[in-house]
Parts: sequence; structure tokens; C-alpha cells
Amino acid sequence: MAIKNKVKLALIGAGGRGSAVIKNMVRCTENVEVKYVCDVDDTRGGAVIRELSKDQGYEPMPVRDMRDVFADKDVDAAVITTPEHWHALATVWACRAGKDVYVEKNVCLTTGEGYEMLAAAKQNNCIVQCGTQNRSADYAFSARDYIAQGKLGEIVTVKAYCMLPDSRPWILKEDTETPAGLDWEMWLGPAPLVPYNVSRHKGWYDWWAYSGGAAMTGDASHVIDLARMVLCDPPLPRNVFCAGGRVIFNDEREIPDNQTAVFDMGSYVISLESSQYGGYMKKTPHEVRFGDRFPEWRNNSTRIEIYGTKGVMFVGRHGGGWQVFGGDSFEVVAQGIGYFPDEKHHRNFIDCIRSRKNPNAPLEQGILSAAMVNLANLSYRSGKRLLGINPITGAITDNDEAVRLDKKEPRSIYTIKP
Repeated sequence: MAIKNKVKLALIGAGGRGSAVIKNMVRCTENVEVKYVCDVDDTRGGAVIRELSKDQGYEPMPVRDMRDVFADKDVDAAVITTPEHWHALATVWACRAGKDVYVEKNVCLTTGEGYEMLAAAKQNNCIVQCGTQNRSADYAFSARDYIAQGKLGEIVTVKAYCMLPDSRPWILKEDTETPAGLDWEMWLGPAPLVPYNVSRHKGWYDWWAYSGGAAMTGDASHVIDLARMVLCDPPLPRNVFCAGGRVIFNDEREIPDNQTAVFDMGSYVISLESSQYGGYMKKTPHEVRFGDRFPEWRNNSTRIEIYGTKGVMFVGRHGGGWQVFGGDSFEVVAQGIGYFPDEKHHRNFIDCIRSRKNPNAPLEQGILSAAMVNLANLSYRSGKRLLGINPITGAITDNDEAVRLDKKEPRSIYTIKP
């Protein structure tokens, strides 16, 4: 059946990931066009505009201020791929303007941001798909079904890994004049106003003001979200503890390169190893993501190990699939081949714009998965102290410093509240 209703998108944040997402979203769906490419840096966006113009026959318009995009009633949805500190506010602004949203992880950096996003989406009847694409993978559904049917037995413990093979020296550069073509004040947005510094601009994953860290909120958020999905999306933990520090380079970066977090889920515990060192650890390779092979589990840097009373399940994100080992000889007793799910995830978003059905990665679950890694960071930042958590509301019950850190106030002109 022919698709009649055209969907018009706007890209907010024209970096590498954003450019890849919007191009794939147009090419793997029908009757979808991009009207705007928005970025506060004029040096970005030109390449994706040129490529999109070949696909759709006209050039998307370059724009600096996302509010100009949201004011256009012709735009159906926004694809938000900015640095993390902008995800929540951009989503709220888009929803209040009646736009559907695709927002990359980590979808929010504080508990309050998550609640404001959810309220804006519900009040304006907006579809919000989180960029946690494993929720559109067939193998994620089959792994969840296997566990839900009791075939793994009672869950005893879960070990999640995001041990990235990345380490590099870092020197804090001096403040300078803002480069031509960059609106630095708007790049900072809700974050504190500071002079331009290339170490902040290009290394924003190294600062608490703009992210929760490349390994933790940038990547481990995927692993935790997949683990939560296959475990049938449990509520938040009762307690969280996180320790770590800078291991390879003891420099001036705020974000640690090694963190170990423990989440008390009630009847079982989830541990998370999040790091940026060790070249012997490898992310799932291309031939596994797009083939019928499984990862080498021992050095797969983003694997999940789910231990039950009947066996252990290894799950690999981004196409790694799953295998269950058990029996006296520890043989494979069940498995599901994986395939990289980006296209399915992007098609699901466009389908939901048209059907108004709930997307595969709804905002409610994106916020809960974000809360897991955000709470781990709060434990670390508050002195590596245990956090008591209300698993229903996410409220921190016994750590005043963590509560203070979670309430970081945006600049008044970028407030997230109505």
C-alpha cells in the first residue's frame, strides 16, 4: 500500500552521529524529507545538507536557533542529536511546539529533566523515540521472551560491561576568543556561562556540565537499557553505589575513566563496569553486527552476562545477539542471532509518527535507563557514597550532596520549566 502522508523532519545538532541518523532515517523510509538542519556552529551541517539534497531534490535550510525550527508548523518531528546537556530542553521545547521527537541517549542528565520531558510529551500528545536502538532488535525481544518464560530460572545476578578501548592524553587548553561562525552562548545553553574553550567545545564528554561521560552516559547507557529490556524493564534500584577514578592519565578531566557501579534491584544485583582503557577489549565487530556470528564474549567490551539458576545468558548490544550456556559441560543450550538495529529503529519512529502508536523505545523507559547511569555518577560525585533510592519516584533518600548535584539549575533564559 502506498504511503500517502509525507513526514517532514528537522535535524537539531549536525555532528557525526546526527548526520548519520538523519541520512539513514530518510533512506530507509518512504516519503520522508528534511526541511531544516540546525546547528549553532556554521562550520557544521554543510556535508549532510549536500547529501540530503541529492536524496530529496532540494536543500534543507541551515538554521542556528532551534526555536525557529519548532515555530514552523510544517515540521512534523525533530531529530535531536546535540551534546547531552541540550537533550532534555530541546525535547521539551519541541514537544511544547507539538513536534514528535527522536532524541539520542543519554536522554537526560537529571531526575527533574526527565519528569519535565515526560510531562511535555504527554501534555502535547507527542511521540518520543529514544535513540536506544537495541529496543528495535529482534534478538532483544527473543532474549526477553526466553527469560520471561523462566527458561533461565531465577535471576541471581547481572554483570554489564562498557569497557571502551580508548585512552589518550589530555591537556586543558587556555580560554580564547570564540571562533567565527559559532554561537558559543547558545552552545552552552542551560549550562553555566563560561568563556570559550576548545577543550570544552570539542571535548564536552569530559565535563559534568555537558554530559555524564563518554563511557557512562554516552555508551553504558545503551548497555544498561538493553539489560533492563531483556529483564522485562524492572523499576529503579533500591540502592546505588559507584567508585572509580582516573586510571590511565591523572589529568584535569572531571570525568573518571574507570567506574564500577552496583545496583540493588531487590532479588538480584546488577553491576556495571564502565571504562576507557584496555586495547584488548573490543566492541562488537562489523562482521558480527551484520552477519550470523556471535562475539568473542571474553573480550567483548559491551556484553551483558545474566546469571540464572538454570544457566547464564550472554547478550551483545548493537547486533551481538545472545547465547545461553549451561549443563555440566557448559555448552550452548539456546541462542538468537543478532543484527544491527538502526534501520528498524528509525523505521519504527517514522511508522509511529503516522500511526500514533507507542514507539519501541518510549520516553518512559529511556528516562529510567538514564536514571541508572545518572545515579551511578551521583554516587561517585558525592564522595563515592551509597545512595538510597525510591524505586518508584527515583528520589534520592539519604545523600544531600547527591540531591544538590541532581538539581543543577539552568540559566534563566534556558529554563526547562513552563
